[in-house]
Amino acid sequence: MTDEPDSQPTRRVIVASPRGYCAGVDRAVLTVKRALASFGAPVYVRKQIVHNEHVVATLAEQGAIFVDELAEVPQGALVVFSAHGVSPEVRQDAATRRLRTIDATCPLVTKVHHEAARFAAKGVPIVLIGHAGHEEVEGTTGEAPDDITLVQSGEDVDALTLDPERPLAWLSQTTLSVDETRGIVEKLRARFPQLLDPPSDDICYATQNRQSAIKQIAAQSDLVIVVGSRNSSNSVRLVDVALENGARAAHLVDDSGQVDPQWFDGVVSVGVTSGASVPDVLVDGVLARLEELGFPPAVEDRLVDETLSFALPPQVRERRQPRPPVTGHWVTGR
Repeated sequence: MTDEPDSQPTRRVIVASPRGYCAGVDRAVLTVKRALASFGAPVYVRKQIVHNEHVVATLAEQGAIFVDELAEVPQGALVVFSAHGVSPEVRQDAATRRLRTIDATCPLVTKVHHEAARFAAKGVPIVLIGHAGHEEVEGTTGEAPDDITLVQSGEDVDALTLDPERPLAWLSQTTLSVDETRGIVEKLRARFPQLLDPPSDDICYATQNRQSAIKQIAAQSDLVIVVGSRNSSNSVRLVDVALENGARAAHLVDDSGQVDPQWFDGVVSVGVTSGASVPDVLVDGVLARLEELGFPPAVEDRLVDETLSFALPPQVRERRQPRPPVTGHWVTGR
């Protein structure tokens, strides 16, 4: 008599890599921590330093005060600009209020600001692909408010009234869907033959890598869990990308407490990833929760190693200790 073969399929959890913190987020969070350590609390932060509720709450516990506008900051106080960047108008407002400022804008966002200013200085109108109301879009638009038109979809391209015979430049928010942005650019190029590209891709390396990684595991996942906050553009995009690339279902969660056991009826394979503003501890919590629900330890599917890092703002860099003076006698050769 032979044993019956096990009819239950083997459950598995695949965790995407890269995931979590990008270089710009790491720089911004560390900037606030260093500012608190160097200058003491309170340190004010305009908007959320990064779009993650847990990160913001943790920094608030350490003495950071998050404000929507500079009018909420006492005159002469220290304020950090978030990773998403600010407009020249905000910088001028800070100077007028005599605020001490530390700029934690992601260098990749700063690059887009410079591109906007450069195109505008040449008299070239700009189409900015992005989401209305997002801090990054507001900051970029502020670099050339009279020259920038916001486009959020292909339908917006159809509604543009710009001259198709004139050169037109396009820029984009750094956290968009790579595929969706490519489609909008193709529509722009079809309508505006003299469309000018930015010198390099505006969508940041981390956003592209995380979307590529989730594409790689979505097709083999019954369910994808994306760890990230709902106001995080790049995290929301990861849910969309997973669904567009084969996942039967995908959910965005802030932490393990939002993982619903009812999601897993009939689910064998689970993919897990996280947005670029999510600390590893939150992903670890979700993986532990999946083990509690009967899934095995996760297997990592690594797409690429990320090694990029950005220098901190000068106000919070570690100061090198001066070399001690040289003592004794020099001996010179004959």
